[in-house]
Amino acid sequence: MKKLFGTDGIRGIAYKNITKELVIKVASAIAYIFNRENKGIKVIIGNDGRESANMILSTLKEELLSCGISVLDAGLIPTPGISYLVKYYNYDLGIMISASHNPHEYNGIKIFDKEGYKLSDDVESNIEDLIFDNIKYYSTKRGIILDNRDVIKDYGNHLLDSLNKYNNNVNYNNLNIGIDASNGASSKVCEYIFSKLGSKYHIINNAPNGTNINNNCGSTHPEVLSSYVINNKLDIGIAYDGDADRVVFIDELGNIINGDYTLAIISNDLKNKNRLNKNTIVGTILSNLGLLEYCKNNDIEFITTNVGDKYVLEYLRDNNLSLGGEEAGHIILKEYCNTGDGPLTSLIMLSILASTNTTFSNLTKIMHKYPEVHINIKVNNKNDFATSNIIEDSIKEIKNNFNGNYRLVVRPSGTEPLVRIVLEGEELKVLEESSNKIKSIIKNLNMEVV
Repeated sequence: MKKLFGTDGIRGIAYKNITKELVIKVASAIAYIFNRENKGIKVIIGNDGRESANMILSTLKEELLSCGISVLDAGLIPTPGISYLVKYYNYDLGIMISASHNPHEYNGIKIFDKEGYKLSDDVESNIEDLIFDNIKYYSTKRGIILDNRDVIKDYGNHLLDSLNKYNNNVNYNNLNIGIDASNGASSKVCEYIFSKLGSKYHIINNAPNGTNINNNCGSTHPEVLSSYVINNKLDIGIAYDGDADRVVFIDELGNIINGDYTLAIISNDLKNKNRLNKNTIVGTILSNLGLLEYCKNNDIEFITTNVGDKYVLEYLRDNNLSLGGEEAGHIILKEYCNTGDGPLTSLIMLSILASTNTTFSNLTKIMHKYPEVHINIKVNNKNDFATSNIIEDSIKEIKNNFNGNYRLVVRPSGTEPLVRIVLEGEELKVLEESSNKIKSIIKNLNMEVV
């Protein structure tokens, strides 16, 4: 069966996969499902600043308006901002035009319900069915363009209010912070929130021009901020991805601190405050063995879900838990947000750092991260890779030869035409030898390692 939705909405190369025709069908399907009674629902739409956003936005707006749906254009704003504001404004749906961490030529559509949650798999399947069946929605009414609101102020105040609720007795004056906005969705809100902390701060890569998003900047290129932190002798670096639903950190020594470290540090703080619900956190099949080890040593239960912050969120919501996330930097603090929120996570981390009277590198010693090797394989059909007997047999052989605490995970990317392989364990040398064997097999099968 054809699929449009991946692990994080609909995504592809703009004008090739994400076409005007597809956007019209998506809007019509949304109207068919959510505006069947023609009540004139309200939708907020944001984007992360890609040049193709104009095509998608103008097409979405016109089709939704023609279907009797009223639209608020929020402009440049993080994905978690849309998740928060759709509920705060009492709207019916939120739509984010973004391809997150992908290069500028990609774009996509993420959809949130009235509570700020990403749509369930069942609703996404319903939208796909309507699109592939060419079902068209018609309305006798036309929606309206909703009055402008100060979306940056409203979302920014929510972030600052959440920070005060988390810990309202912190002085940030001694912190010197570097922020990389990835030339994307966080470029405006960064200035708003960090200007109110009282700390010294330096924002780089906050001038989106349509093509520079994620381009040698942000969480996909943390080495850029790492150098900046070292050269400017900063206490901490904060790097968002294109739509700011994920964040990675840099310590004062220039080390890259991913989502697994973030979960360990925040869960420890919550546990000390007796606010870690059921002493449990939620991660994914890609969470580092070191995080699992940290949890075991600290009497914290660790729950594993599939990759995708929507699956982490579903488990948090269904089981009344407070914290979960992914190694890539999607962190969900359920008390304050309903999706991965980079700006919120960074403020919480600053709160912990400022209140502990230590360095960030000392905070990260709470967890030992096991070495990892990542392999990305470009594929035309992800299923062909998964059903290859040669690859399957080779991977089984490598797994059987592991001696000690090792693992190998193979999974198709939910957002790109890639199959990802992660090797993890005690000795980097063992991982590199196994990686080279896999790469050799891949090349012999005329597949490309990227």
